[in-house]
Amino acid sequence: MLPDPKLVPEEVMFVLRGLRSAGKQGWLAGGAVRDLVRGKGAQDFDVATDALPDEVLKLFKRVIPTGVQHGTVTVMSGDHPVEVTTFRGEGPYLDGRRPSSVTFLGEIEGDLSRRDFTVNAMAWDPLAGVLRDPFGGQEDLRRSRLRAVGEPIDRFREDGLRPLRAVRFACTLRLSLTPKTRRAISESLDVFAKVAMERVRDELVKLLVRGAPPSRGLRLLQRTGLLERIAPELLEGVGFAQNRYHQWDVWRHTLQVVDAAQADPIVRLAALLHDVAKPRTAVPKEGAPGENTFYDQEHLGAKLTAEMLARLKLPKREIDRIVLLVDEHNWHYLPEWSDATVRRTLARIGVADLPALWALRRADLTGRGRHVEEGLANQAEAEARFAKEIENASALKISDLKIGGEDVMQALKIPPGRAIGQVLGRLLERVLDDPQLNSRETLLRLLPEVLKNPSTGNPQ
Repeated sequence: MLPDPKLVPEEVMFVLRGLRSAGKQGWLAGGAVRDLVRGKGAQDFDVATDALPDEVLKLFKRVIPTGVQHGTVTVMSGDHPVEVTTFRGEGPYLDGRRPSSVTFLGEIEGDLSRRDFTVNAMAWDPLAGVLRDPFGGQEDLRRSRLRAVGEPIDRFREDGLRPLRAVRFACTLRLSLTPKTRRAISESLDVFAKVAMERVRDELVKLLVRGAPPSRGLRLLQRTGLLERIAPELLEGVGFAQNRYHQWDVWRHTLQVVDAAQADPIVRLAALLHDVAKPRTAVPKEGAPGENTFYDQEHLGAKLTAEMLARLKLPKREIDRIVLLVDEHNWHYLPEWSDATVRRTLARIGVADLPALWALRRADLTGRGRHVEEGLANQAEAEARFAKEIENASALKISDLKIGGEDVMQALKIPPGRAIGQVLGRLLERVLDDPQLNSRETLLRLLPEVLKNPSTGNPQ
């Protein structure tokens, strides 16, 4: 059964019609065709053609030569960019990352033969109503299997990222790797090691966010040897016993938490790494054989998380957010906390990151497998209490104070410098204890006293 042409955006159809009117072929290829054949919506529509890049540049008014040397240009159809690539064959991959040469071809079948998996090696012409499927991608989708085009080991040694993409597709599309394709992953780890960590990071994040469920992909990473190359620290949790509050070992608990976490990259990465330090901080529990206590595991975990994410080349801002979540995921809320304690905790975490932390903590509690209801009830109580303090607090960060650095310098007759921040930090500590102090008049009156004992910490 062919996909419905109505599912193709008009901007893409415009490009296909333009190629057809010039006597050229125009096919949709790759992931969009795969998803449409599956009966799913598609987002990224790539056009394959026998027209050379220079010919495409002449056919359309607005064309960006994004990768002419590789046969790719981008046609601007209205405000919609459409990537158009000439049918191509590829020379040998000498470095496991890119072909040594590109040859332009005249037929779509040759182009499809260079692709990674059969489900991605289909092409559809919605104008002519023709689907080309030379490698049996439709049958593989029907049988829910993922199979490499040709010999899997050859495909994986051409591009070292393909083993990880195999796991990602198996997880996100709910396909089973054929035995031959799965074996080839473990046999091509040396080529995978050459892949830039930015590309590895992007595939891992897609697996975590789009996984159905992501734990399926994480198990495949573990069993094929890919996880040891990406995040070996996580393997320390495999089979590592916890305690009576957890039904599973550290690794299985981590998988449960990732599945339970909301499908947000920050939260899911934090879920993956939240207990990474448990094996390194474990101390056998006295009087409880087989149980462990994990002292300060969240703090060492935050340090390990920063190192691991830096290795994956995540942006620093994202690393900082995930490290914060790991560092703050493990404290236990007590109803007898004073309002000031709640406000200080809020100031330390930051209101902006609180929803992500709550999401992680709920997933962590769900993933224990034991005492889940009482844990979630405590978390709900904490969320309500914190929400009340957010509504009532007069200041939770230095910028909320009714005076600023200029006021401090003018009132105390001191020059710019570190002392200004220390004074403001101490004022915030006072306001966190007593919100009524946050008035301009009161804060100015407190300045001489605070100057004698400025904050050396960071209440935020």
